[in-house]
Amino acid sequence: MNLIKLFSGACVALAMVVPVTSAEQAIIVLDGSGSMWAQVDGTPRIGIARDTLSEVLSTLPGELELGLMTYGHREKGNCGDIELLVAPASGTAAAINAAAAKINPKGMTPLSDAVRLAAEELRYTEDAATVILITDGLETCEVDPCALGNELEAQGVNFTTHVLGFGLTDEEGRQVACLAENTGGKYFSADDGAGLVDALGTAVAEVAQAPEPEPAPVEHEFNLVPQAVLAEGVPYHNELGQLVWEVHAVAATGVGERLQTEYDSGAKFNVEPGDYYLRATLGGATVEQKISVGDGELAEPVVNLNAGLVKVRAVTSEGEVPNSNTQIRISYGDDRSTEFGEGTFRLPAGPLEMEVTHDSVIYTEEFSLTAGEILEKDINLHAGFMEATAIYAEGVDVTSNQLRYGLMSARKSIDGRREEIDVEYDTSAKFYAAPGDYILKTDFEAVSVETPITIVDGERLDLVVNLNAGVAAFTAPGVERMAIYEAGLGIDGTRREVTTKYDVEWQYAFAEGDYVAVGQFADDVEYEVPFTVIAGERVEVEVSEAAAAAAGIAADQPASSAPAAEPTEGKKKTK
Repeated sequence: MNLIKLFSGACVALAMVVPVTSAEQAIIVLDGSGSMWAQVDGTPRIGIARDTLSEVLSTLPGELELGLMTYGHREKGNCGDIELLVAPASGTAAAINAAAAKINPKGMTPLSDAVRLAAEELRYTEDAATVILITDGLETCEVDPCALGNELEAQGVNFTTHVLGFGLTDEEGRQVACLAENTGGKYFSADDGAGLVDALGTAVAEVAQAPEPEPAPVEHEFNLVPQAVLAEGVPYHNELGQLVWEVHAVAATGVGERLQTEYDSGAKFNVEPGDYYLRATLGGATVEQKISVGDGELAEPVVNLNAGLVKVRAVTSEGEVPNSNTQIRISYGDDRSTEFGEGTFRLPAGPLEMEVTHDSVIYTEEFSLTAGEILEKDINLHAGFMEATAIYAEGVDVTSNQLRYGLMSARKSIDGRREEIDVEYDTSAKFYAAPGDYILKTDFEAVSVETPITIVDGERLDLVVNLNAGVAAFTAPGVERMAIYEAGLGIDGTRREVTTKYDVEWQYAFAEGDYVAVGQFADDVEYEVPFTVIAGERVEVEVSEAAAAAAGIAADQPASSAPAAEPTEGKKKTK
């Protein structure tokens, strides 16, 4: 199914959200962010949205109370760019079409605030209301959609949100699905392929409490009733997870166009007599079976999923609860499934590879799953936790978020190097690591400190890294280049260069000690100014002719200038 058909079907489903009464209203929140210019088969997503809305709205009853809201359509970078284009009312089809035609995607994705504003517009704390969010991206404005779903559910009279995601990965889908699920709605992904439109139509019809159609005569109600088993003698039931049934046409190359979709046990189809492919999908297990439906006959094929379940619960150490940052990935063949902290995997029988990771800690296991089997695995990563913060000196914190913390192996390789295991960039660093000895290398501007540490299984280490450093602030009017050197000479008789800058004013952190600032000015004139950095303190350094003279150091002159005075101690060579 292409996305144009999918979008059209989704909009048809949206019309089912609100019954044709004044008891409930609905607002469609249509993504107007910049990503809606992405193309599908050469057509921008926003164009598909406009065309399908126009087609579907023309079929809606005039008394349907429907509104339209969008976001990100007026300016870039503004999380408040949300606008109710059409207030919910009956007979709004033409107004919605006209408003959608003017949407010019360009900005952010404040989907959570948009849903909140739509709910408030519908007076969700007083009346039954439904919001339908259509988005091709995730929240970009630092609002938690899961928390919003809980809030709207708690405060609403009978409030529901449905979320339709386009082009989202499984992980991205989880980040917005909770907005629907926490309000009693459902999340559907365009990338699921099979049955998305039919499933959304079924879900919103239930919410709308639309009157059920008159039952058709029994002989015409259905003629295909499939059954599924996990394995021979192990029947499938709904508690094992959602089972997706698809009926496909038979094509010259095999499985053809999808014709119908149903879910879970008790699926029933009414199809024309003929040959079909029946596809059953449970999680990562998919089985296709060719079937025939005779004229006036009831077909009841049994599909063996040849699948099992793996329930995994992973913790960083004994006594801890599963952490959502712990990734559990199980690979089977060329495919893989991922959960976080804990989860149930529905997979085809056969060899499996599991990898559980949290920061630098990795656990791997290879095992086999038998059809019909339900495996339970409790994984303990046996990790310890460390949080590190840095100070200039006792009582003087480093508040910059530009620190680099590198967790390195304590042992050096044969060439004298240490392996960097993990890295964090922020004011502080948090690491989970396997038990053992490490070196924490803390880098901040011109300062670098290595601290030996030991990580213990299940224990927390709070580390304060004393940089034994201060800050030097430089002013050098007219300087073209400034180099900072350690004051002392190395074994080869030269000074080690610490850093080089090209700014007139700047500041930097240095380890406590003596230094020399060498400023290069126009016509290759240089001035040297010595300075001392004291841990936890700030020193102001002026690099100029006057400052160099005050320090007893004469300026270097270019070769074309008059001979300089006899050099004093610390004077640089004439260029």
